[in-house]
Amino acid sequence: MQEPRTAPQTPPEGEGFFEVRLEGQTEAAAAAPADRPAPRRGRTVALIAGAVVLGVVAGLCTGYVVQAGRDPDPLPPLAQQQVTRSGGKAPEALSAAQDSDVRTDGDLRKLLVPRPAGAQKSDSVQGWLNQYDYAGYYKEPDEMFGDLSRNDFRRAALSGWEKGQSMTEIHLIQFRDADRLSSRDFLSGQQTYMPDSAWAGNGGEPIPGSSNGRVYVYDHPDTKPGYLPMYVSRALAARGDIVMDIWMYDTKPIPKKSAMDLAKRQLERL
Repeated sequence: MQEPRTAPQTPPEGEGFFEVRLEGQTEAAAAAPADRPAPRRGRTVALIAGAVVLGVVAGLCTGYVVQAGRDPDPLPPLAQQQVTRSGGKAPEALSAAQDSDVRTDGDLRKLLVPRPAGAQKSDSVQGWLNQYDYAGYYKEPDEMFGDLSRNDFRRAALSGWEKGQSMTEIHLIQFRDADRLSSRDFLSGQQTYMPDSAWAGNGGEPIPGSSNGRVYVYDHPDTKPGYLPMYVSRALAARGDIVMDIWMYDTKPIPKKSAMDLAKRQLERL
């Protein structure tokens, strides 16, 4: 590999250089170029450039003064001058039942599917959940707390009930989707690991009427010595800025239809 070349500190002697000496010029005068006075051409150019700049500035000032004295030009007409219906009246405001933002900015607990007849309220926390409490539902709460912070967690509501040997929990988790769709990011993160064998073991079934919702009925129950087998299903979907997360537990296999019906009813309320 060749050494990188650097420019010489002083020009090489005798290579590509030649002297032009005026007739009658002495050798001493030619050898002392530093003693010569600087040419005046640079000063002349500077004076001309300064005069040009002053002329431009003066012209701009005059133009601004003239423009300030004139009346403003009218704006061009809009392509659509009014937004009204054919009857000439402005459109009516959406009712609370039609405006999803009004519903989701209210009390999330009212959007939870009501407890079915014959079911008892479970011992789990009911109503509102803050970020710390909701993160406690996961195996690694510290990591989940940070994930919720990154996804702009806003609030969560929980409802749960028991009936016989079964238990159901519904979580509604709301995010601030102002800068990005944090709710979709959270949903995608939860759905990513569900097909793993340690979880549902399958890709789930799409929820009708939802572009992102899926119901997962676990392939195998959770078994521990001395306990009855625990069958599990989970439903995940997002609508607006809310993620719906439904867990069902039972000591006998959970019908896919039961898990799907509950997911559809809860999604319709959003």
